[in-house]
Amino acid sequence: MPESIEPADSGKREPVRVPDPQLEGIEASVRRLMEQSAQQAQQLDHLASAPAPGGSPFAAFGMQGLGRPAPAAPPEPRPILELDGEEREDELDALSDWVDDFFLPVYGAEVTTAAPWCLQWQEHDDVVAWLHALWLAYQQHKDPESGLSGLFVWHRDFLAHAVTAIRAPGGPLSACMTSPDRPAHRLLPGPPPSVRTETAATTEAVGAAEPDESTS
Repeated sequence: MPESIEPADSGKREPVRVPDPQLEGIEASVRRLMEQSAQQAQQLDHLASAPAPGGSPFAAFGMQGLGRPAPAAPPEPRPILELDGEEREDELDALSDWVDDFFLPVYGAEVTTAAPWCLQWQEHDDVVAWLHALWLAYQQHKDPESGLSGLFVWHRDFLAHAVTAIRAPGGPLSACMTSPDRPAHRLLPGPPPSVRTETAATTEAVGAAEPDESTS
């Protein structure tokens, strides 16, 4: 029962309010929430001052960096025959390194009439296109994202077909080296242009040679 006190200047008695026991629990909960908020604020300050390796302090929350442009996607590979100038030469140099350092030591079977080769294969556009496509496929299928069977798929679906097309007895290198003791290099002539192409070229040439009619 609440106690009473008698004021010095009055004869009335006023009750003294005793704190409710639940109020102490509420105050303790509020203090804990304030402490947790302070800790979270410190963590955010730490993340902002030490960005993640991805370059965004919000990476830990699955958010892109605010105010920053998205990282540029890597350039898509292009067929080597569509490249020109220095860009094509750089790509051909990289392809030659892969062919000489990896492809030939591992998959370069003996040179015979049934499996010809050419020491100047870079001069054969069709061979360059085949090897470049094979190299791009190798880079894709050796990536960890291709899974454990990635290189098996490359051997089965790419390597066998490319080697068969490049080194076939009647293929693009059949007039080149058919014996290691007799290196040779010769480009086989391709078929002539179609009749439609020749006709169109002739028509254009005739039209360009005729003088314009004078107007009266």
